[in-house]
Amino acid sequence: MDTRNIVIALCLGLVAGWIASWVIPGQQNLIQYLISGVIGSFVGSFVLNKAGIDLGIRNEYARDIATATIGAIIVMVIAKILT
Repeated sequence: MDTRNIVIALCLGLVAGWIASWVIPGQQNLIQYLISGVIGSFVGSFVLNKAGIDLGIRNEYARDIATATIGAIIVMVIAKILT
């Protein structure tokens, strides 16, 4: 993985965490957006893969953001339950 891919993954995670914060409100900052989005990308892809769900989005970046946002929402819900 080169530097460009890492930067793109971090940016996608940041956007996904920010979008997820609209659904699950709370006090968050850029670092929390980034963390929830990056972790959410793994969680979202795992959950969608296990459920056999294909989002049907052709654009790679849009699909990655949607997947990471779904995962970030799941991560935020679990975090709210545990705290």
